[in-house]
Amino acid sequence: MNNQNLLNRSLKSVWHPCTQMKQHETYPLIPIQRGDGVWLYDADGKRYLDSVSSWWVNLFGHNNPRIKDAIKLQLDTLEHVMLAGFTHEPVVELSEKLAMLTGLGHTFYGSDGASATEIALKMSFHYWRNIGKANKTKFISLQNSYHGETLGALSVTDVAIFKDTYAPLLMQSAQMPSPDFRLAEAGEDAETFALRCAQALENYVAAYHTDLAAFIIEPLVQCAAGMGMYHPAYLCRVREICNEYEVHLIADEIAVGFGRTGTMFACEQAANSVSNIADFICLSKGITGGYLPLSAVLTTDKVYQAFYDNSTVRGFLHSHSYTGNPLACSAALATLAIFETDNILQNNQEKSKLIQAKMQVLTDLPIKHLRTPGLQNSGMIFAFDVETQNAQFAKQCYQAALEQELLLRPIANTVYWMPPYTINEDEIDFMVNATLEAVKCSL
Repeated sequence: MNNQNLLNRSLKSVWHPCTQMKQHETYPLIPIQRGDGVWLYDADGKRYLDSVSSWWVNLFGHNNPRIKDAIKLQLDTLEHVMLAGFTHEPVVELSEKLAMLTGLGHTFYGSDGASATEIALKMSFHYWRNIGKANKTKFISLQNSYHGETLGALSVTDVAIFKDTYAPLLMQSAQMPSPDFRLAEAGEDAETFALRCAQALENYVAAYHTDLAAFIIEPLVQCAAGMGMYHPAYLCRVREICNEYEVHLIADEIAVGFGRTGTMFACEQAANSVSNIADFICLSKGITGGYLPLSAVLTTDKVYQAFYDNSTVRGFLHSHSYTGNPLACSAALATLAIFETDNILQNNQEKSKLIQAKMQVLTDLPIKHLRTPGLQNSGMIFAFDVETQNAQFAKQCYQAALEQELLLRPIANTVYWMPPYTINEDEIDFMVNATLEAVKCSL
């Protein structure tokens, strides 16, 4: 089947996400037939380097044999069983491994990032109710935050294009100053600015803590804000504030977990264990290497014990049909095994340095804030902001990149890469050079 045939059928039957469908009259869909490594191939055989890991999920390349084999093996034993009243080996093993990695010993499963956010918000609210502090019902998040697009998640998101239309349906939340270092004053370093933002948070929490259930944050990188990055000192100070005023801290590591910031989890940039920073951690995207939908919320013994009771209504009664699906858990276990056997985090540090060195060719463009996260700038997220008056920059840059055989998805004037960890030096050169040409064409 060729591209045009598949394109026509898709436009008639599929309502695509995060899309004004009429725009595909001008910007045609790309029908993808297969993937291999960092490459995607359309039905006519044209290839595209997947520099955004297909919405930040694909860690170890398309068509990865180890993850595929794990799923195939699981298919021969158990494809699914309800997790209410039943359990199975993959979900137990995955929960044990996640507990070991985070220090948070209890895992509740969902299907995607937004559902993880919903679970964490509900669990925090219900915890305070169960311990007799039912007035703690409010949530706070950062300015420019993104936590998903279901109603609860959207209530703590601060991206107008997603939120404004649905505002009448949403619970109210308050947004705290973002520590994104691009917002710092001239001459103010990232750490000083982060601590100044933390002081503003403390001022608010001190005034309203009796009503606050939790503060939800994206550790180190606010992705939908154009890869807004900040100093880990903010996480340390926020933890102290939340401890002092009895407010939960929810770490939304849906996008930044599993090595994207240089450590397994972004919270580890501020402490030697996630459990020393977060009361809850939300995980998804890279958890299965991009192969099957899965999300997880991990929390503490203290939270878990508040639900452990003879009364059913004091239990956490959230559910969905595919919770803890064995196939998805097997994909996640295979993904974690690759981290263990292939020294991924250390190799990524070297690869990050290589990419940063090659990025210097971009400095001839009108850009600023060339960046990657992590204390040692060792993350596998790379971004820069383009100075242009072109209001259509993002769309035109995306289209120009496709003509260069590159999948690039700018956020407003921010161009970023979040490539699969399997990308090699030749592919890095291709990615950098194709980006250079695409940006030049779109200024």
